[in-house]
Order: sequence, then C-alpha cells, then structure tokens
Amino acid sequence: MNSDLKIVFLDTNTLGNDISFEPITSLGDYKGYEETPAELVKERIQECNVLIINKIKVTKEVIDAAPNLKLICEAATGTDNIDIPYAKSKGIEVKNAVNYSTESVAQTTFMHILNLVGKADYFDNHVKSGEYSRGNCFTDVTKPFFELKGKHLGIIGLGNIGARVAQIGEVFGMRVSYYPTSGIAHSDKYPALSLDELLASCDIVSIHAPKNERTNNLITYDKLSLMKKEGYIINMGRGGIINEEDLSRALNEDIIAGAAVDVFVNEPFKQDHPYLSVKKDKLRFTPHIGWASKEARKLLVEKIAQNIKG
Repeated sequence: MNSDLKIVFLDTNTLGNDISFEPITSLGDYKGYEETPAELVKERIQECNVLIINKIKVTKEVIDAAPNLKLICEAATGTDNIDIPYAKSKGIEVKNAVNYSTESVAQTTFMHILNLVGKADYFDNHVKSGEYSRGNCFTDVTKPFFELKGKHLGIIGLGNIGARVAQIGEVFGMRVSYYPTSGIAHSDKYPALSLDELLASCDIVSIHAPKNERTNNLITYDKLSLMKKEGYIINMGRGGIINEEDLSRALNEDIIAGAAVDVFVNEPFKQDHPYLSVKKDKLRFTPHIGWASKEARKLLVEKIAQNIKG
C-alpha cells in the first residue's frame, strides 16, 4: 500500500455493499462514502490524488477544489458527468471502466425478452391469484405467446453488448440484423439495415447504444409506428434514446405489443412519469440494474484498481 496515495470514492452505494473493495483500498490511503450530497463534494476531495465517482458530477468547480488531484476514475463506462476537457487542461487523467457488464446486460436483456414474449407475469399471477385453481382446465391458452425461433431480432448498437445479445439470439434460432448508430456498417456477420427497415421488419428490437447526438430521441412515436403491432422493444442503452412520452403513448394506443425499459432520462424518475400511466401488461421495468450482476460489480472494482495502478 502506498500511504501517500490518497483515494476518495464519493458514492460507493452505487456498487452495493456485498462486494469487496479490497482491490482499491489496498492501493493507498482510502476513504469511501456511501453517498455524497453536492454541498459536501468539495470538502471531501480537498486532499485526494485519486477521485472515484459513479454518478457524482465533476465540474470545473469540483476539480478546482482538489489541487492534488491526478486521476479521476469513473466507476462506469459513460463519462458525461465529468468535465473532461477541463480535467485534461489541468493535467488530470480521466479513466473509465469498459467491458465489465457485457454478460450481465445481455442476460437482463433476455430476461425481459422472455418475460414479455412468454407473458410470464400473467401466468404467474393466474396461478397465485387462485384463478387457475378455480378453473376446470389444466392449462390456459387465452394469452398466446410465440417462439423466438425464426423470429427477427433487431439490435440498435452492435458493440460488445449488442454482439453478445446477437449471439444469444442465434442460439434461440433467431435471425439477427442491426442498425449501426455511427452510420458505418462494421459487422460482416449480420446485415446492417436502415433504422426504418429494422423497425419495420423485426419482431423484437433491442437497444444497446450510447446516448449521443446521433441517438438522442432516436425512437419517436413515428418510428414506433413503423413496428409490427406484435413487436416488442427493449431499451438497455441509455434513457432518452426512446422518447419516453412517445413510448407511453404508443403502448397505450396498442401500436406495439409491449416494451421493457432499464434506463431512464432521469434516474430515479418522478412518480408522475408517463410510464406509470401505461397499461400494466404492456411495459416492464428494471431500475437500471442491467449492468449490476454480482460478477460484473466485482469485475468493475478490479478494473478501477487497474486504472489506478496505471
């Protein structure tokens, strides 16, 4: 341990308390805070050389409050909460963590796909409510579901996660196409389609893209209207790639069969959010947990430690 290296982690609760931070704490004089209100950020980082954050905003003013700061470690992939140009102007490195959550996000994606397509919530409630026991039939075929085999899976954003989702889709016997959000087709394994072609032809569309000027508000009501009425869309990328009000409207108007969302424009969103007015059988949620399997969080800690070691 280098006792001269002062490390501060401002929002450890974003990684949970069921994993060990030892790969990081063993590297220097470490202080971790479960959460840090905005008014305490500057005070807590005054002496640190290494700052670790997940969702805390690191602005010019924050950077100026830490004169000894040499490295900012993002405990995630996205770095839009950090003023990177200003950090670089001060000679401060910014490092993020990549490729730690591929398996976790892909698994969560198919959890949503299987739940939506298989009507899992309905059938579970059918038994638990006692309706099954009160009936006279051994089965319930009033909510038909389809097989994934032979269906068309469209992926928006074929990076590491999107490619893994494509592989799993193939195991189910699905046909896979993708929309390259960069505008440049880069895969020789799957056909690249325009966004309109993808939406119109696919039975399931899964989003695994970053949010940027090309993807913000990418999926609007008009785009959703291109989809099959029996189609499903899943957003595992970033909030705002799908217009939240437009998705709510499309679901309530039965434009598509259903959707699942793991990410939101504001996290957590308010209790008057339009999503909460959607027909309950049309929309499934997870609270931005796609990345957060225990294995992924352990790997994230290890990657942060490697970034500190350099």
